[in-house]
Amino acid sequence: MKVNYLYHPYTSQRMTTFSRNGMVATSQPLAAEAGLGVLKKGGNAVDAAIATAACLTVVEPTSNGIGSDAFALVWMKGELYGLNSSGAAPKNISIEAVKNRGYEEMPKYGWIPVTVPGAPGAWAELSRRFGKLPLIDVLQPAIEYAEKGFPLSPILGRNWKKAFELYKKDLTTEEFAAWFETFAPKGKAPEIGEIWSSSDHAKTLRDIGETNGESFYRGEISRKISDYSKKCNGFLTSEDLAAFKPEWVQPIKVNYRGYDVWEIPPNGQGLIAILALNTLKGLDMSGIDTSSVERYHQQIEAMKLAFVDGKKYITEMNDMSVSVDSLLSEEYAKTRRALIGQTAITPEPGTPPKGGTVYLATADGEGNMVSFIQSNYMGFGSGIVVPGTGISLQNRGHNFSLDLHHDNFLQGGKRTYHTIIPGFLTKDTEPVGPFGVMGEFMQPQGHVQVIMNTIDFHLNPQAALDAPRWQWTGGKRVLVEPTFPNHIAQELGRKGHEIEVAVDSSTFGRGQIIWRDNQTGVLQGGTESRTDGAIAAY
Repeated sequence: MKVNYLYHPYTSQRMTTFSRNGMVATSQPLAAEAGLGVLKKGGNAVDAAIATAACLTVVEPTSNGIGSDAFALVWMKGELYGLNSSGAAPKNISIEAVKNRGYEEMPKYGWIPVTVPGAPGAWAELSRRFGKLPLIDVLQPAIEYAEKGFPLSPILGRNWKKAFELYKKDLTTEEFAAWFETFAPKGKAPEIGEIWSSSDHAKTLRDIGETNGESFYRGEISRKISDYSKKCNGFLTSEDLAAFKPEWVQPIKVNYRGYDVWEIPPNGQGLIAILALNTLKGLDMSGIDTSSVERYHQQIEAMKLAFVDGKKYITEMNDMSVSVDSLLSEEYAKTRRALIGQTAITPEPGTPPKGGTVYLATADGEGNMVSFIQSNYMGFGSGIVVPGTGISLQNRGHNFSLDLHHDNFLQGGKRTYHTIIPGFLTKDTEPVGPFGVMGEFMQPQGHVQVIMNTIDFHLNPQAALDAPRWQWTGGKRVLVEPTFPNHIAQELGRKGHEIEVAVDSSTFGRGQIIWRDNQTGVLQGGTESRTDGAIAAY
């Protein structure tokens, strides 16, 4: 039967999913079921998150892989923990070394933007500290899908084909050959419904599980990565890999209308989301509903102001020229809030007082919850696949600046500005639950829209995700979804916003939400209609 799996002529609707014993929400049904299976085998929310994340490296390689970075917010036994598992630039890279190779800015592809992958370290560290099951058991569903194969889902197939067409045109040298051998084994991208497998990927996952991540950083896998880097004149070495260790961090927050909204601190861009919310919380929302142009205008203006500050200041925390506390101070929020008038502005960074991603959410029946995100960046990442491993390496270093005067300037051993951000919501020291919206620089914009949909406009988790989104793209330019109300778009245009309607929703992020009723223990989840999203629950 010949069917177009991307053609949907009729409006469809999803409902909020409810359960009590456990829930996994993510962008791939097979990965969600993998996490649920681990819960049913006696694992907790952390085990489920690891299983889901590992499975996503197989069943959604267009967004993440074993060579990704990862961040997590973990609610465990009444306390919130933050894990930053992003890797640093190679020790021997420098602005001068990159410019000597003919670049005036960091390239997207090849070995130069490759930083130390943190995802395998995140899995091992989360398992060590909070997991109930052995890591090898938790990785087993991912190993089986890699070995036996799985059929591509619709959005995955679309994105895979787009990446293949781009890489076929741009990545023509020998260092990229293994990418095509791994992800286009028949000389083309696999089709929707076609089965794809990778025995190399399965072997690597098994090695990671059996050694609790040690093989990746200090063993056989590490040697394969560093040997290929050396062969291709890359900067990454076995010493860089061996030096990596995930970092437990104190999450940062703002209180927004009685709820605490939590993010991972820099080098991640979660700070941008709560900067915007800190500005918005001082604006009067009474009488403003989901159909009001003022809602969108104020959101957009606050987000613009937060983004320009984030792009100027966010890097490694110790390298920031201003402190997080000063950026989040009420004094500074007042100065930014005062810039929001009746018409669109072109934002500039302020001066504070001195002082291609996957997301998943899990919850178990004991009240533990995880907000987890991992990503290659820009789809498949650098285009580098280490031969014989199935490892697609990220290109996070692309975000470094080659301007020595910029806070996020390139330096060996430094972590760059990072786009991937998990979110978590609490109220009166009690957990509400994990949330996230993936999609490069759309992520903090998605966080703000989802949180306001939930708190200000009282939308259920599925509706909070389904609501039409906007995306600030620079200056006064705002991209809106095809379903965005036309009358509001027109009114925003009259306020000076330069509105452009997108032809599809592929760049507006892909989110997941799980909220928990602390009185009954009932879980309620929403998943993303813009991708192959699914919730597995029991």
